Amino acid sequence: MTKTQSSFLAAAEERGFLHQITDRAGLEQRLTAGPVTAYIGFDCTADSLHVGSLLQIMLLRLWQKTGNKPIVLMGGGTTKVGDPSGKDESRQLLTDAQIESNMAGIRRVFEKFLSFGKNPSDAIMVDNAAWLDKLGYIPFLREYGSHISVNRMLSMDSVKLRLEREQPLSFLEFNYMVLQAYDFVELARRYQCALQMGGSDQWGNIVMGIELGRRADSRELFGFTSPLITTSSGAKMGKTAQGAVWLNAEKLSPYDYWQYWRNTEDSDVGRFLRLFTDLPLDEIKKLAALKDSEINQAKIVLATEATALCHGRDAADDAAETARRVFAEGGIGGDLKVIETPKAELAQGHPAIDYFHRAGLAPSLGEARRLVRGGGARVNDQVVDDEKRLLSLKDLNAEGVIKLSAGRKRHALVKPV
Repeated sequence: MTKTQSSFLAAAEERGFLHQITDRAGLEQRLTAGPVTAYIGFDCTADSLHVGSLLQIMLLRLWQKTGNKPIVLMGGGTTKVGDPSGKDESRQLLTDAQIESNMAGIRRVFEKFLSFGKNPSDAIMVDNAAWLDKLGYIPFLREYGSHISVNRMLSMDSVKLRLEREQPLSFLEFNYMVLQAYDFVELARRYQCALQMGGSDQWGNIVMGIELGRRADSRELFGFTSPLITTSSGAKMGKTAQGAVWLNAEKLSPYDYWQYWRNTEDSDVGRFLRLFTDLPLDEIKKLAALKDSEINQAKIVLATEATALCHGRDAADDAAETARRVFAEGGIGGDLKVIETPKAELAQGHPAIDYFHRAGLAPSLGEARRLVRGGGARVNDQVVDDEKRLLSLKDLNAEGVIKLSAGRKRHALVKPV
């Protein structure tokens, strides 16, 4: 059966992407008439995106898979201002060189998830510095200032929450939403972009862009937001005790990325399969229905499929095989984090808790001690019952390394050099 363009809204709703739409009937009509161009913006605050941005990337992927054209908007200009949404304090301002370097790192992520080219539904990547850097302040105020309501700006959550908490909000940040609104208008003019998508925290900014397009150009524009995703325990997506879950392999190995998804809470498996994989819904329904220990098989599928999208099928299969050897066979996987240490250090004996800390299995020495006291620390699959335990050359296994484990799911190797 040939998909119609309007299949996007049905698929988005079924898979859990939909939170709000500004004009559903109008957008449905526009989608039915033919392919539509939509964008999502990504500021360049780091040299990689993390899992917290993955929902928006998957939303663009679904948009393209249903026959529409995605625009990835790089915030080369807006990053110089800083989005106040969800923040209690100002972001650190970056130099032009830092922003350019970050943008280069971020660009590589999208090539894994989207098809770029010259076909009607191929994605394009645009940098808003192309127009924002050239704006003249007085001409901009003269042309657009009368169309922008300060009353509405003060009512937006990103502003209101800061003011209620008596947290400073600079005039620089106050302008962010104006620039984002102008981005939408500029993309509509240059690329006939009719839809802006984003997280639910961007609703006010999106609506402001729609209103600016209507007032300045008499354009009909649309907005679509997705829910902000947290785990069932309330944790924010993309953050762990060990740090951010980065999407670039040089920031986080494919194996560690695979492990992040493998450690998904049972109650989140079905939801994450719908959002972060391309698996058919019928298959996801069967996997999500698994109970007790069988749910682990669904977690392995989630981890492998999510990793395949981000790092390629070979890397995903290698990570799954490494995990199988570690967990099922008690063996040593080739993709585990390796801590190299001088052979002389092990020759005289060195505290095990220091290696647990250095390997990232415990965020501090104090936490490493607590891990030992709680019975969660293992050396070569044997429980460590003494926090003063030293590791030495005698602990080297047949592979010439020492395997460290924190619980049953996190492992690392100590290798003498």
